[in-house]
Amino acid sequence: MAENLERLKQGIPLLEYLQRHNWKPSRAGSRQEFVGLCPLHQETRPSFYVNAAKNLFYCHGCGQGGDLIRFVQLFLDLPFRQTVALLEQELTPARVSLLLEETAAFYQLQLHRHPEATRYLEQRGLHDPVLIEELGIGYAPGGNLRRHLTAWCGSFDLLLEIGLINHHGRDAFCRRVIFPCREHGQVVNLYGRSIGAAFPHRLLPRLKGGLFAWEAVSSFSTVILVEGLIDLAVLWQAGFRNTTCAIGTQLTPAQLAQFADQPGRCVYIVFDQDENQAGQRASHQLAHRLQGAGITARIVQLPLGHDPNSYFVAGATAADFTDCLERAQPL
Repeated sequence: MAENLERLKQGIPLLEYLQRHNWKPSRAGSRQEFVGLCPLHQETRPSFYVNAAKNLFYCHGCGQGGDLIRFVQLFLDLPFRQTVALLEQELTPARVSLLLEETAAFYQLQLHRHPEATRYLEQRGLHDPVLIEELGIGYAPGGNLRRHLTAWCGSFDLLLEIGLINHHGRDAFCRRVIFPCREHGQVVNLYGRSIGAAFPHRLLPRLKGGLFAWEAVSSFSTVILVEGLIDLAVLWQAGFRNTTCAIGTQLTPAQLAQFADQPGRCVYIVFDQDENQAGQRASHQLAHRLQGAGITARIVQLPLGHDPNSYFVAGATAADFTDCLERAQPL
């Protein structure tokens, strides 16, 4: 219990909590001391002090002092257990974000320690080490994530709830190449691509995800949309940095809104050219949806049986792909 409370207080710094609730501090002497009007009683002269290093407060006006939990108890007039439960709820999104960052960093370190992972990327035509690092690509060998993260965050239940491990404590992304999905600089989901016989695609199911690397692409008036992240990585490697990915052939309403954020944008849809026409049908359905939202859509046709990744692996050049874009037809 004491460990959990300490973790809670460290996870939500008192000064940060107060500022989120509109407390206006000024520095008081040392760099770690702040003073402002007391949120617990009416006053005209600041007497509420916060020591950011110790995560404690004291008000010389009303005589109240203590830690984060004590402040929230007083501020919201709540009993201890209810205060802790409320703070746990507030901490969860921040803890999830930190866990995903730590997981992505851990997997990134594993990539070059496991030859099967680097061989897989080479076979898929992805060989630029600078781009691999930029995209944060990693590898989940399996078997050691739980030990690493439990030592780091101490919560098996949270790892299970997010979906990083299964009920047996095993790594949910075992033997997968990992792409961290970021929004506003933070990891919001992880995508895993199997290098073995397991089902090829995996995303953390309870977490969100917009268009991949949208912040790097959003300034372009012409955007290339592909199905998979390996497709995206190979196109970025070939110089087509205006490429994004929805991880599949469907767009969520939020992803559709991302495309619509710039008037006059044109989206080139480059989906798999399947023998059974599934990719082609999905392209047409999506093009109609985009145009219904006021977005110009063009369908790019690669040689039959190819996706952008396999097209480049088969020997296509950036000029060949540019020709495909130029031949793209509107609906």
